[in-house]
Amino acid sequence: MSRVLVVDDEKNIVKGIMFSLKQDGMQVDAAYDGEEALNFARENEYDIILLDVMLPKLSGFEVCQQIREFSDVPVMMLTAKGDDMDKILGLEYGADDYITKPFNILEVKARIKAIMRRYSKNSSREAKQPQVIETGMLKLDLEGRRAYIAGREINLTAREFDVLELLATHPGKVYSREELLNLIWGKDYPGDERTVDVHIRRLREKIEESPSNPRYVHTKWGVGYYFQV
Repeated sequence: MSRVLVVDDEKNIVKGIMFSLKQDGMQVDAAYDGEEALNFARENEYDIILLDVMLPKLSGFEVCQQIREFSDVPVMMLTAKGDDMDKILGLEYGADDYITKPFNILEVKARIKAIMRRYSKNSSREAKQPQVIETGMLKLDLEGRRAYIAGREINLTAREFDVLELLATHPGKVYSREELLNLIWGKDYPGDERTVDVHIRRLREKIEESPSNPRYVHTKWGVGYYFQV
């Protein structure tokens, strides 16, 4: 049974989401402020967290950032703000996806199921083909979905790891932003190619000694990104 944490201070929204997800056989917990959400995330294992941006005590961005210190659970931000900068800020703090209020609950459920299917496929593939990639100071444990620099584990989000895994398992192959968006986020993802740039920048900040002069993830100007062994 999939387990979901829904975080929103509007109880009617939480009630509606919980009712709909439970109809699909999911186990759902609810939190109504940022501190409560963090406690739930620390004490339980979730398949996905739906996290509102505007919360009492701690904002959704702050909660997401702190969750990323101990977990790579997929996080979908729920935001009443529709401007691009707000969405990009959510991705900067480690969110995997976002959806803007008011939303259609059917779209929310479809996005949740798409994320779960993707991670289920990743887990199945990795179980069949355990693999470790090592180059320079970087080590990728594809089975455990863990990344290390000089023996120290780097906490990547699920999407960051997906991007790095795809590039690292196809060294030298240049992927356009559109290709990465389609392969990692899916063809129905409503975001644009800046989503890819945000994740590449965050990835470089975590794995590169000099993000402006990368050793691993390179830019092919006017084309896209590639991994160099």
